[in-house]
Amino acid sequence: MRKAAGLKERLRYEFDKSMAAGAVALVGWLALISVVVIVLAAVVLVGTGIAPEGAENLGYIEAIWEAAMRTLDAGTIGGDIGWSFRLVMLVVTVAGIFVFSTLIGVLSSGIESKLDELRKGRSRVIEQDHTIILNWSPSVFDILGELAIANESVKRPRVVIMADKDKVEMEDEIAAKAPPMGRTKVICRSGDPNDLQDLQIVTPQTCRSVIILSPDSDNPDAQVIKSIVALVNDPDRRAEPYRIAAEIRDGKNADIAQAVGRREAQLVLADDLISRIMVHSSRETGLSAVYSELLDFDGSEIYVSPQPALTGQTFGQALLAYEACVPIGLCDAAGRVHIHPPMDRVIGAGDQAILIAEDDSTIRALPVAKLAATDGIATPVERVQGPERTLMLGWNRRGPMVVRDLATHVAPGSELTIAADIETLGDAARDALGGGNLAITVKHCETTQVSALEALDVGAYDHVLVLGCSDDLPAQTADTHTLVTLLHLRRIADAQGLEINVVSEMIDVRNRKLAEVTRADDFVVSNKLVSLMLAQASENPHIAAIFEQLLDADGSEIHMKPASDFIELGRTVDFYTMTHSARLVGYVAIGYALADGTVCVNPTKSEARAYGPEDRLVVLSRD
Repeated sequence: MRKAAGLKERLRYEFDKSMAAGAVALVGWLALISVVVIVLAAVVLVGTGIAPEGAENLGYIEAIWEAAMRTLDAGTIGGDIGWSFRLVMLVVTVAGIFVFSTLIGVLSSGIESKLDELRKGRSRVIEQDHTIILNWSPSVFDILGELAIANESVKRPRVVIMADKDKVEMEDEIAAKAPPMGRTKVICRSGDPNDLQDLQIVTPQTCRSVIILSPDSDNPDAQVIKSIVALVNDPDRRAEPYRIAAEIRDGKNADIAQAVGRREAQLVLADDLISRIMVHSSRETGLSAVYSELLDFDGSEIYVSPQPALTGQTFGQALLAYEACVPIGLCDAAGRVHIHPPMDRVIGAGDQAILIAEDDSTIRALPVAKLAATDGIATPVERVQGPERTLMLGWNRRGPMVVRDLATHVAPGSELTIAADIETLGDAARDALGGGNLAITVKHCETTQVSALEALDVGAYDHVLVLGCSDDLPAQTADTHTLVTLLHLRRIADAQGLEINVVSEMIDVRNRKLAEVTRADDFVVSNKLVSLMLAQASENPHIAAIFEQLLDADGSEIHMKPASDFIELGRTVDFYTMTHSARLVGYVAIGYALADGTVCVNPTKSEARAYGPEDRLVVLSRD
């Protein structure tokens, strides 16, 4: 049988436990030692009658004070007189030096330990009405820039980021890569966004919205879905619904993500969004600028707002009821979105207006709807869509989506040639289409070689799409390949006197400036688009449904029509007249694109200008 612990062992055990408690316990022991030394010194001085030479004997209070002063300040002993008194005070001073040198070391170590703990980013955030970003990806920098603009009118704007990444690393990257944040403060925390306990660090119960980014992992959608589940099913969650914007890469996972997120989650299908905008932009030059304008917070964006002044009016009448914004649809009492409803639809009391406006403060209906001038209104020319030839250079995971979406927009008999240096591309491309209006031809070639591009006869195609090789290469390397391809295309076009309609995908927005030297018609910056959409979804609970309809081939889409279809060329008219002319044929006019490349969304309707033969009107239409 083991011998029972003795008193000495138990005392040693209790001492060890107290020492293991950290800096607070050590400070306590040092304070106790100081008190004992001071009291003992006072007892010796009073009991022996030792006092400074020529002075009266000390009382207990005065003796404690003299000992305390020499414990705190070693220099005090220099003024002592009398060797007996000096000897006692020397012992007190040496003890004080030991205690306070140890105390300084303990405090220094404790402060350093606390700073290390704070650097780990595990302390709880106490904020109200903040935006939470979960996970880390290159999209975070663009999102922060958009939120900074959106928060300009917010009283105390805060953005809290939590990811499975070192807090200091996140802060350093934000300082180096994020745009100016203005009044918005960014707070970083380290933790697992899928862990219920870690989620409490960012205090989701008091947040305004949550953005869940797709992490860089083998199964990113699974991580995003787990974060949605953790938020929605948190036992300590708040009663009111969350506003969650979540990035999903694979559309096959959208149903399960929507099921677990219920009505609280808006899903941004990243690859689907990029591929659709690429297809639209490839067929109508300048459309990517329109989508970027609608998605970012700098300029005009989409709002959903109750407009009681419109109750009883038709949607067609509402188009002329605003000077500085454009109604594009309605959100009914059940929350269903209707983009570009029939012109004769009567707006009910429970309907909210969907409008393009520069700011919600500019959404003001006119007391009386404007009567537009009708002089010079033209009749649109009916155009028959013929077969198109499209060349796709490069391939990535978005390639199949681009092919499918292109097939829904082109006329029967259209052709698509896919040229890339991937051995398995042929089967992948054909499986992606599965029938439709496109006849697909696959050619294996190195798209960064000018000889290979010349052999493709690029001048024979109506549109050229350049996809970034983002599946196999880092973002910068993929963009470099794209830039080389664009430069070769420009050389070919210049040498042969060709006009080539080129739309390219850039991964990193910082490379767009470099790409401008290639004079491509449009650049679709993939990460930027996803970032803009997530930022909008965090502020607008209907934005995902709105863009789902705007990009759906079966719904109303944004198109650019010749200005001559709506007004006699050379005649100076205001945008009320253009709006009225467009609504006569069932269109919603939302802006214009000039021959010099200027694209204006939501112009002031009283602004008057004359339109030339190359100018176009940006409209919502179903054709």
